[in-house]
Amino acid sequence: MLGIINLNKPTGKTSHDMVSFVRRTLGIRRVGHAGTLDPEASGVLPILVGKATALSELLTDKTKSYTAGVRLGIETDTYDITGEITASSPIRPTAEEIQKGAESFVGIIEQVPPMYSAIKVGGKKLYDLARQGITVERKPRQIEIFDISCFDYTEDGFSVEVSCSKGTYIRSLCHDLGKTLGTCACMASLVRSRSGPFSITEAVTPQELTMAAENGRINEVLLPPEAVLSDYPAVDVPPEMAQRVKNGLRYRVGQLGLTAKEGDRFRLYEGETLLCLAKAVSGAEGLVLAIEVSFY
Repeated sequence: MLGIINLNKPTGKTSHDMVSFVRRTLGIRRVGHAGTLDPEASGVLPILVGKATALSELLTDKTKSYTAGVRLGIETDTYDITGEITASSPIRPTAEEIQKGAESFVGIIEQVPPMYSAIKVGGKKLYDLARQGITVERKPRQIEIFDISCFDYTEDGFSVEVSCSKGTYIRSLCHDLGKTLGTCACMASLVRSRSGPFSITEAVTPQELTMAAENGRINEVLLPPEAVLSDYPAVDVPPEMAQRVKNGLRYRVGQLGLTAKEGDRFRLYEGETLLCLAKAVSGAEGLVLAIEVSFY
């Protein structure tokens, strides 16, 4: 069994819970996910099955989109509505001020991760330290906000849509936006609407996945690796070369009639069978194709 499930994670479940659920439902051990979602968040969680688990890092690198609810007037220790209130403010910016403030985050910025996160400092996870009442200095990380838009304004909050790079903490973004607006803010809700090529409008719920498995229709929700790899050129490998590829041997780029630069990726096929994802790397005889992820 090999492929990717575009799963709509419900609130109240961890990403690991969903991996365990898919393992039980499909009866297969080799299952992973691409891009952790907090238990309080819902939305797109790509589940990788079989040898597709090797695509985790590649998929995690893709652009993400979120819709978050923002609560104005309070800050919390977790930067979301579930935490303890640490500050409050009566200031309520106008809709125009909020949108202008949000747009100031567009581009490559430095973001300090929240204490309540799984990042390790000195070998210890930040949220474990935070639960002990310990606050440590966190190094800012470079992220990129591609687009941000605010809407559904009320007296005490609004919604925001964000398109961003991997590693972005939307909780931190809500907190920092409150600071920029001269007030307090925290995240009230979070839905991941897109992860790379996977959209929430096409995601399946756990209940739908269970029904598909029970009715022998799992192939209807198990997407092929090409769902992630379609941006990379497809190359048909002759049978005699295909066997050598399966044995792990490298080919010079020119042997396959390709033009490439270092770092370029290609999908190698034997007929209609996807053999692997290969990457152009420097070798003793020039650029060669090295197997990055095998599917055989």
